[in-house]
Amino acid sequence: MSEFLGMPAPRPSGRAPGPEAAGSPGPHAAQSPGTGAGRARDLEARVASLRSGREPYVLATVVRAQRPTSAKAGDRALVLSDGTIEGFVGGICATDTVRAQGLRLLRTGDSTLLRITPEAEAPHEEEGLVAVGQPCLSGGTLEIFLEAVLPPVLVRVHGEGPIARALVAVGAALGYTVESTTGSAGGSVAGPIAADTSAVLVASHGVGEEPVLREALARGVPYVGLIASRRRGAAVLARVEGGERVHVPAGLDIGARTPGEVAVSVYAEIIALR
Repeated sequence: MSEFLGMPAPRPSGRAPGPEAAGSPGPHAAQSPGTGAGRARDLEARVASLRSGREPYVLATVVRAQRPTSAKAGDRALVLSDGTIEGFVGGICATDTVRAQGLRLLRTGDSTLLRITPEAEAPHEEEGLVAVGQPCLSGGTLEIFLEAVLPPVLVRVHGEGPIARALVAVGAALGYTVESTTGSAGGSVAGPIAADTSAVLVASHGVGEEPVLREALARGVPYVGLIASRRRGAAVLARVEGGERVHVPAGLDIGARTPGEVAVSVYAEIIALR
């Protein structure tokens, strides 16, 4: 079986599970507590919590259900990175497949329509669609849209001058989450650099640069950039272990002159290298 299909192991044919929803829930099984309105509110609150915590998830929404199935169009669930399913999109036969596909999408960041149907004699994938056989004997067809939701790119900008402000503004326009910290003569850093930070951009014009660069390098941040001339940058990095990993002057050479143009060149380099 090809890896992209992520199919669960078939269930033994000698033991009919009854309707698609039948069967006792196993580990990480989807739950269906309370009323539909209550489940919707709980799911929305959980989504808000996951977003604020920068946790990835897959939103699974039933868009079509052909009997016999326990799920109905509009039922929703979340697939978390540990395989937990919160919400309801059907019984154990459906959730096994939704879990496998959801975990695959968390690795790729893609979204797809999942069709679980007895009409699929063999697993099949085409653009925007994965069709798999119904692993339970009862039959029924479900079409479930799986949307991978990954946290936005996280960037930390250190500095408070025009270029630093432009880096914040351009990053926000790109849809990134941008943390802004200011330098001080003592080189303090406002809070630790988060583990999933994609880029640290130092644009403090000589104020508190080295501690930020050292922390970013120690945490393995993929892109560390210093806004400085090549000559001054070399002098700074000579005092920073691992300084050869720092991009200086940060950004692509596009002839940038204004703070906004410098910011565009930096993000262009980040995008080109990711």
